[in-house]
Amino acid sequence: MADKKTPSYEQAREELTEVVRSLEAGGLTLEQSIELWERGEKLAAVCEEWLQGARVKLAAAMTQRRHPDPAGDAPF
Repeated sequence: MADKKTPSYEQAREELTEVVRSLEAGGLTLEQSIELWERGEKLAAVCEEWLQGARVKLAAAMTQRRHPDPAGDAPF
């Protein structure tokens, strides 16, 4: 993935779903199964990275909402 653009959360999740379906369906060689498993691990990490970023943004927004900057709210 270093040479490819990082997929969006939705793209990574969809591809991960397909990887899981392929693994569950069976009929693959051991080598194919290992390659798919490794791809799935990478996709899961991409999804987790996106989700962690969303958690950070949400936490910052919630903090700002609970503790607004008084200087920013002044009319003058």
